[in-house]
Amino acid sequence: MPRAIDLPTVLPRGGVIDPAAGDIAKIFAAPEDPAEWPAWRADLAAWREEARARLNYDGAVYERAETEWARAAYSVAQIWLWDERLFDHERQEFTVDAFLDATADHGGFDGIVLWHAYPVIGIDDRNQFDFYRDVPGLDAVVAAFHARGVRIFIDYNPWDTGTRRAPDADPEELAKVVGELGVDGVFLDTMKEGDARLIDALLQATPPQVLEGESRVPNQRIQDHQLSWAQWFSDSAAPGVMRAHWFERRHMMHSTRRWNRDHSDELQSAWMNGTGLLVWDAVFGVWVGWNERDKATLRRMLRVQRALSDVLVDGEWSPLLGASEEALAAGVYVSRFAADGATLWTVVNRGDQDWTGDPLAAPAADGARRHDVTDGRADVTAVRVPARGVTGILEVVAGGAHPASLLREAADDTAADDARFPAREAVRTVPPRTPAATAPVDAVVVEQGERELAVTFRRRETGFYQGAPYVEEWKPLPPRLHDDRRETLTVTIRGRVAVAAREVTAAEFAGFVAATGYRPVAGARFLVGTASGDAPAVGVSLADARAYAAWAGARLPDEFEWQLAAEQPGFARSEPAVWNWTESEHSDGVTRFVMLKGGSDHVASGSDWYTDGGRRDASFSLKFLLPGLGVERSSSIGFRLAWDLSSADELTVGERTADTQAVDGGVQR
Repeated sequence: MPRAIDLPTVLPRGGVIDPAAGDIAKIFAAPEDPAEWPAWRADLAAWREEARARLNYDGAVYERAETEWARAAYSVAQIWLWDERLFDHERQEFTVDAFLDATADHGGFDGIVLWHAYPVIGIDDRNQFDFYRDVPGLDAVVAAFHARGVRIFIDYNPWDTGTRRAPDADPEELAKVVGELGVDGVFLDTMKEGDARLIDALLQATPPQVLEGESRVPNQRIQDHQLSWAQWFSDSAAPGVMRAHWFERRHMMHSTRRWNRDHSDELQSAWMNGTGLLVWDAVFGVWVGWNERDKATLRRMLRVQRALSDVLVDGEWSPLLGASEEALAAGVYVSRFAADGATLWTVVNRGDQDWTGDPLAAPAADGARRHDVTDGRADVTAVRVPARGVTGILEVVAGGAHPASLLREAADDTAADDARFPAREAVRTVPPRTPAATAPVDAVVVEQGERELAVTFRRRETGFYQGAPYVEEWKPLPPRLHDDRRETLTVTIRGRVAVAAREVTAAEFAGFVAATGYRPVAGARFLVGTASGDAPAVGVSLADARAYAAWAGARLPDEFEWQLAAEQPGFARSEPAVWNWTESEHSDGVTRFVMLKGGSDHVASGSDWYTDGGRRDASFSLKFLLPGLGVERSSSIGFRLAWDLSSADELTVGERTADTQAVDGGVQR
């Protein structure tokens, strides 16, 4: 259920409301009785006039030519930088065109937030700026998006105070990063608004930035924040008005409910307000993809919004004006936007059945023509408004421009009514096996067989193996967030396995490099943090660890083999303690992750948003989203080896007959 702060705010008669509530309201609720709507529209206008005068509002930032694009940025996607549609982990290269092609069924994006550090930040001492600067060629990725007409945002994490400090304070450091990468905007993670120093640094940056706050930006900051999220906004039964956009029509808002599988509420609210959507189909490593019906609705909206943005932004906006009695009786609502001889009616159907008819009370003006710009039909008197969907009717005065291209594009689109969740499974990937060598005599043997294995983890937004930790929920808060969890898995070990008593050392890995001339595909951060001698080899990627294991006639243990070995005598941790890579890589085709075991001596403190640190019990598993290009290499991650054994008691050369499997609804063979 929505929290109290998510609920729509009732605007008192006359438009006079306590600024403590009115200046931060999410949505002004529409009255249930249509007879009250004319007075409500007058109240909205009175409230806006009073608020602007009281705050001495100055909208000069919206007149800057460099950032005027933001007012029409109707669709923005939030994307993990290492999303497999955007980054090829095998070739270790970014694939901008492939990503845009793969996501074209959302109608195309006006902007993209390249999310970079959370949820892996805290694995070592790198700060949020390092997680951008350590990516080779990221500026070229930004340029490639720009070449396709897509604006790029980076994100700022104000809670990152427990990692190494950058040379300058955050505002100045962030301004340097946006200049280095050439991005267009900054998303303010967890923040409704930036402080004066941050705002000034970004507005004066080269290039000048647009700021987008998370959730409800207050009226006082609309003058320097050109965008904001409409996150977890609960609308009234009759569509209400988004306070920030009503206050400043050029302020773009992006509706989003990150855990929803049904986005029809957000879509309808945005359509009736002339605002946009945030597409977020992989939330920090968890797939929450959009269904076909909602993607089709978004496409219907975006074509019209982009073609008629001047009408939506500069025209006269009359909320809940123009619906026929028949439409209202069916739960079909209408709002009106008019400018320069063109009138757009945005129409939504709150019901679960398609509605067909004339939703408008008044006939067209003499000589004017009405077109269904969402279905692509000219000269209409009746339209179809899909269940839980939207329709747009454009009236053009006599002699006005005919929207031929818009109608053609709409007619060519394929409508969809499939509202099923497009589920994905994270499948365990297993690299090719190499002939096994003899395991060392001090290795810890894990016997084959089935066991009930207790696994612990901290519930974060990353989820665990499969599925979202929260489904169709409003904002999760402690104790349902960052809480310690325990699950019992039925685990089958198919074949005896020997797990090394300790991690591979820096000296051993150096010997491998010297003997083979090994050079990784992506060399950035290779062996970073690696000490000499018996200290664990760190600064190695999962691919580096696998390469060493293959050379040594071994492999990596999976997370269950590691845990079972760690619970036996003889299993040791080297100094300093580091997380261990395991042969537990998974991919759902969008997000790739690996289970890490053991914990490390490094702990990032000061925020629950940091990834887990400290030495951990053998049962603890960390779902680590896998970056690329060496960013995954850490001074806090090493590895140990495993060998497949025969059924004989002694440690001899053996062959693994099958992969470990766990019956948890997610770990795949």
